[in-house]
Amino acid sequence: FYRLFVWNFIFRMKRGALRRKARDISVVLVVLVCATVVIWTWDTTPNSAFLPPESHFLKLETEEEVKRVPTALNTETKDRYSSATPFVNKEETKEVKREVAIREDETTKTTHIKETHSDPERTEQFVAKKDDVSTSTPRIPNKACNYAKGKWVVDNHHRPLYSGSHCKQWLASMWACRLMQRTDFAFERLRWQPKDCSMEEFEGSKFLKRMQNKNLAFVGDSLGRQQFQSMMCMITGGKERPDVLDVGPEFGFITPEGGGRPNGWAYRFPETNTTVLYHWSSTLCDIQPLNISDPLTEHAMHLDRPPAFLRQYLHKISVLVMNTGHHWNRGKLNGNRWVMHLNGLPNANKKLAALGNAKNFTIHSTVGWVSSQLPRHPGLKAFYRSLSPRHFVGGEWNTGGSCNNTTPMSIGKEVLQEESSDYSAGHAVKGTGVKLLDITALSHIRDEGHISRFSLSASKGVQDCLHWCLPGVPDTWNEILFAMI
Repeated sequence: FYRLFVWNFIFRMKRGALRRKARDISVVLVVLVCATVVIWTWDTTPNSAFLPPESHFLKLETEEEVKRVPTALNTETKDRYSSATPFVNKEETKEVKREVAIREDETTKTTHIKETHSDPERTEQFVAKKDDVSTSTPRIPNKACNYAKGKWVVDNHHRPLYSGSHCKQWLASMWACRLMQRTDFAFERLRWQPKDCSMEEFEGSKFLKRMQNKNLAFVGDSLGRQQFQSMMCMITGGKERPDVLDVGPEFGFITPEGGGRPNGWAYRFPETNTTVLYHWSSTLCDIQPLNISDPLTEHAMHLDRPPAFLRQYLHKISVLVMNTGHHWNRGKLNGNRWVMHLNGLPNANKKLAALGNAKNFTIHSTVGWVSSQLPRHPGLKAFYRSLSPRHFVGGEWNTGGSCNNTTPMSIGKEVLQEESSDYSAGHAVKGTGVKLLDITALSHIRDEGHISRFSLSASKGVQDCLHWCLPGVPDTWNEILFAMI
């Protein structure tokens, strides 16, 4: 009995040990198999081996979505709107704080300007500390660029883009400062350099190729006409082009009887079938005479209607650039006998009686209408250009206002604000398919670029601190436009 008891005990011990060994071996095998699977998966897709399925991912905006940076509030307006990322609609956002920072680079406070007379147009040579073309900040390619942020740098190699004294075919003499008494042309040598991104250099041939079989239309006031003439000079390099066709009648631009000025111009480059045109619409709304037979009749200024030109010819336009602003004053309205109308009747809204409110209402109305037409014209790209700043000091144009500075003071200063200085423009395009061509802040620091006291046609004591010398600041507006299209 004792032997049976011992053998039974030994047998049970051995069987338990075998079971434990088998269990241990099973565990080891499972671990080895799992390790093999993990290693194989890592070798195949190392970055996503342990990520959840794509359906579980949090959906984020693309890199081209506008990024708003909260900063300190600097003005009385609570919201501004960005010109970054062309052709990507911005989502409605809550109020954001903003910062308007135009700071001066300590390394560029001293700028030496030396004038030589070897060039027939008295080309100025600049020596600017650490801010010339050869030493400027490297340009970093970027899909989404806020071209309104940046600084002016000296460029002795690629500026100006055309000759102010030779571009007579397209440039009005009243804006060609090379034909005036001005002797300092340092302003022609500045180039706008966007911050942290590159801006494609403008070339007439590249522009025409990009706009092949397309039409570019500027619709706005005299600043819009300046941008139009600047574009024509930039495309042609300021040279005579007898092959360019005048196609004004195709867009209703006909010189009236008596030799008056037409309400627009249109020119076509035959090699690419590209048309560049300008239509005069100083208030960017429809204006119609109340009595056609009376030359002294009042005109209905329909705040809620886009210009008749846009309603008639929008289908023929590929790129549209609109602007308004400086004609919204009592002097212009009374002088032109314009009477504000709303819903087809004289305006009875007291709030819209204030011209600032009427202007904002009209900008919103026309921009909204153009945006509503974009689905019907999928190839159309529409822009609203922000306000071109004035620089009158000590009065207005008719009360002794002046802008006597002729030396570039903007070299080394940076425009760092995220949002536009033109609240009306930024607010109007927000949530629409119309994009903002934001030129206000970068133009504001270029007070030396105006025609000033050098106009040959101005009355004594009257200075033009509204319009720009060409070549000049409006060329940069077109460079940014070219980059955005």
